[in-house]
Amino acid sequence: MERNKEIYKVTLLGGAVNVVLLVFKFVAGIAGHSAAMVADAVHSLSDFVTDVIVLIFVHISGKPKDKSHDYGHGKFETLATTVVSMSLLVVAAGILYSGVMKIVAWANGAQLEAPGMLALWAALLSIVLKEATFRYSMVKARQLNSQAVEANAWHHRSDAMSSVGTAIGIGGAIFLGERWTVLDPVASVVVGLFIVKVSLNLLWVGIGDLMEQSLPDEVETEILRLAASVPGVSDPHELRTRRIGNHYAIELHILVDGDLPLREAHEKASQVEKLLRSHYGEETHIAVHVEPREDPLIPPA
Repeated sequence: MERNKEIYKVTLLGGAVNVVLLVFKFVAGIAGHSAAMVADAVHSLSDFVTDVIVLIFVHISGKPKDKSHDYGHGKFETLATTVVSMSLLVVAAGILYSGVMKIVAWANGAQLEAPGMLALWAALLSIVLKEATFRYSMVKARQLNSQAVEANAWHHRSDAMSSVGTAIGIGGAIFLGERWTVLDPVASVVVGLFIVKVSLNLLWVGIGDLMEQSLPDEVETEILRLAASVPGVSDPHELRTRRIGNHYAIELHILVDGDLPLREAHEKASQVEKLLRSHYGEETHIAVHVEPREDPLIPPA
């Protein structure tokens, strides 16, 4: 529960920042005649929506296992990551479409209205606030081992980068004259492409976990090494791994002396479980299958 409280805290902080920025950006974008700033405001709105999604799904994922969820509710946090990523991708598509249409109109002779200084100040404020929120969220995501908080952190970073592109485009359109007003929608397109890249990376991770993707090779190698380090245990094999929210699920077979009494063989399996849980967390799901080894281990000289 303490972990969930920390997730709520960091998410609510990000949500408060998003509310302030999305209102300011919409006002600045409309009053300042800036397509890039309006696109940036929509991005902040999507950030706020994903904050709400994270709060809901993390609340569900924190519930203990029950009759219908023997492995707990951790996958709901992974689902939140996937939903956040998909929403980010939709926002990026909208920003790209809007920017491209304005560039096409400019290329066909339309005169784009130069944005005002209010839009530029809104972009600069967004850069500062969103970058600070990103850094705070990433620290918390690593401390809490939360994919959902990390996904949301990258949402904040994408908004900060969006505002960087927006500031450059708006500044260029303001200070370089009417011929360069196209820099405003060009900036929104660059921002949209960046957001697409971030969202696809996060979506790949989320879908991988939902599809029971195995843990990285280096983690699996470490698991086998740890299991084999228990005295009397050899040849850990048939390893199967996956993520359940922020926890690992590990299943493997081990060999022990075939002449050991059942109680001692069980104790070896328990030692493997204890070692793995001490390394990967008490919530780690571990299943160890014991097999007899015909030849007893010869102790090293």
